Amino acid sequence: MGQTTPAPQQRLVEYAVDRVLDETNTDTKILVLARQDGHLDSFPIWIGSAEGHAIKLALDTTLTPRPMSHDLVKSFMEHLNVTVRRVIIADVKNSTYYATVYLENNGVERTVDARPSDAISLALRTRAPLYVSEDVLARRNTANLESWLAKQDVKSSSKQPEVQES
Repeated sequence: MGQTTPAPQQRLVEYAVDRVLDETNTDTKILVLARQDGHLDSFPIWIGSAEGHAIKLALDTTLTPRPMSHDLVKSFMEHLNVTVRRVIIADVKNSTYYATVYLENNGVERTVDARPSDAISLALRTRAPLYVSEDVLARRNTANLESWLAKQDVKSSSKQPEVQES
């Protein structure tokens, strides 16, 4: 696993996955997190289409005929008695967010570096809490965020429903 030394104390704010939107101009998804302490705040993260699909599956608690990658990781962890304690979006560099997954096994907590999309997908499947550090919140660009997200919601809701293969 990763590091066993504790990171310096960070002030954290709890978030939860609110929704996954289609980015209309590219083949990406927008993962929208919602603050959980009563303050109205959305935290969008642009992610790949496949990662967005994996998160949607976890949100909808959809069972697939065969395990997806994050389900496989969860299964390994259950067999090895490893628990996801929390996920923290802990850093942003050059407009790229970085996450840390906190794992526990036999009373020892370790950390693993991860892409936010993978960390969040795992957190959803294991019902682990999700946090964003106040430092990351302070360094993000939120100009006109709420009005932009509202426009994205309108575009997503006006699209025709997806046709699924049966």
